[in-house]
Amino acid sequence: MPGLPFCPQCGQRLTVSGAGPACAHCGSPLAQRAKFCAACGRPLAAIQIGGAQQVSLVLLDEGGKILHRYPVTGEETTVGREDADIAFPDDAFLSPLHAQLSVHGADIQVRDLGSRNGTWFFIAEPHRLLDGDLLLIGSQVIRFRRLGYPGPHPPERDATRRMGSLIPSADIASLTQLRADGSVRDIIHLSPGRHVTIGRDEGDWIFPYDPSMSGTHAQIRSEDADFVILDAGSRNGVGVSVRGEIPLRNGSRFLVGDKMLRVELS
Repeated sequence: MPGLPFCPQCGQRLTVSGAGPACAHCGSPLAQRAKFCAACGRPLAAIQIGGAQQVSLVLLDEGGKILHRYPVTGEETTVGREDADIAFPDDAFLSPLHAQLSVHGADIQVRDLGSRNGTWFFIAEPHRLLDGDLLLIGSQVIRFRRLGYPGPHPPERDATRRMGSLIPSADIASLTQLRADGSVRDIIHLSPGRHVTIGRDEGDWIFPYDPSMSGTHAQIRSEDADFVILDAGSRNGVGVSVRGEIPLRNGSRFLVGDKMLRVELS
């Protein structure tokens, strides 16, 4: 087919790619989920979705300004302090291999690789809490635990009633503030129908010593026997520790070590 350009990498004549995904090195069309270009043999320089969008991880500073952009290479990309596809050797909070980003077609997911400090996904909508969830609110790490419904108390042998608060109702969950060494500091209990607001200046649970927390930062809302957490318009967002694989989309943010990364499709 005269008139077609040649690949600058391998010298082969390029084929018509149409609207399908194309190799970022030579422009040749790619098979579905291909790891290497059939024309030039090069590993794919960037994952392409729908033939047009490429996935990048964007490094942000504390104010949300872009510091660097990392094209995602291959279907699986690791992030860590050493021996990772995207490495930050100066970050002492990162484990050598900390987290992994997976891209399969239009599905993007992140999972933690057993890191010391965890991988934190920042919520963009209400998140239903599960037993054992860790939350990052400002610089506070808070653990959510289910307590279950208490059973009925057997009557006293002499039928004497006990004194005590009848409101609020029975506690069925708790939020525990954890120190850096994992020890417990403060605990607040949750009961059906009770909403708890967390912030630096206002709310049911306040942390006036945490400058990274907004005045009103997050809210835990009761939904029958379940609890959900919402971002109350905070400056730094609300993080949930990644357990298993968490789906991501354009604009999703996650924290590894002290590095905030955002998924960007272009």
